[in-house]
Amino acid sequence: MFFYPKLFLLALSFYTRLPTPQNLDYQKLPQASTYLPLVGWLVGGGCALVFYLAALLWSPFTAAILATIAGIFITGAFHEDGFADVCDGFGGGWGKARILEIMKDSRVGAYGAIGIGLLLLLKISVLADLPIAATPLALWAGHSVSRLPPLLLMWRYDYARLEDSKGAAAVFKPSTKDLAFAAACAVLPMLLLPAICWWSMLPVLLVNLGLGQYFHRHIGGYTGDCLGASQQVAEVVFYLGVAGLWTFI
Repeated sequence: MFFYPKLFLLALSFYTRLPTPQNLDYQKLPQASTYLPLVGWLVGGGCALVFYLAALLWSPFTAAILATIAGIFITGAFHEDGFADVCDGFGGGWGKARILEIMKDSRVGAYGAIGIGLLLLLKISVLADLPIAATPLALWAGHSVSRLPPLLLMWRYDYARLEDSKGAAAVFKPSTKDLAFAAACAVLPMLLLPAICWWSMLPVLLVNLGLGQYFHRHIGGYTGDCLGASQQVAEVVFYLGVAGLWTFI
C-alpha cells in the first residue's frame, strides 16, 4: 500500500481533534483506518512532549498524569469511551442483543466507570515507574503499536452489527498489504527503544488474540467500541511489557 495523504487526513479527522481540511471525502473513511498507527505517531508524540516538559518541573507521576490528559484531549477520549462501553456491555449484558444494546447506550454505568478508572490508574502508575528518559519513547511507541491490534480484529472478524453507528468506520476488512503497511508504521517507533523491549509486542498480540476470541464468542465479531477497547488494552499491556523488560537492562 502506498501513502495517500487524503486518507491519512481522514483518519486524523475521525480519530483525533486535530485540525484537518474540511473538503475530505468521508465515504472513504473506512479505508483510512489503515493509517491508525500513523495517527498514533502524532498522538504519542504529543503525549511524549507533554511528559518531557512536565517532568522538568514536577514528579514523574504528575508528568504521567498530564501526558495521559494530553492523549485524551487530542483524541477526544475516543478509545477510552469504547473501552468503558465494552466494560458496561460485557459486564452487565447477557446475550448478543443485550450486550450490543448496552454498548450503544451513551450513559456510563458502574462497570464502565470502574473499568476506565482502573485502566487509567494502571497506565499512569506504569509510566511513572519507568526511567524518566525512557517514558517519552515508551509513550510514542505505545500509542503507535496499540493502534495495530484494532486492525488485526477488523482483518480477522466480522462487524457485529450493520446499523449506522460511531463504529461505521470499522466496517472494513484490511488487505494483507494494508496490514503490512500498518504494521511497519506501528513498530517503527520501537527502534528507539532497547532491543529487549521489542519482546513487549508478544503479550500485546496474545492479549489481542484473546480479546478477539472473547468478542467473537459473545457477539459474533466486533464493534467500534471493541476496537477502541482493544487499543486501550494493547497500550497498557505494552507499557507493562516495557516496564517489566526494563528491569533486565
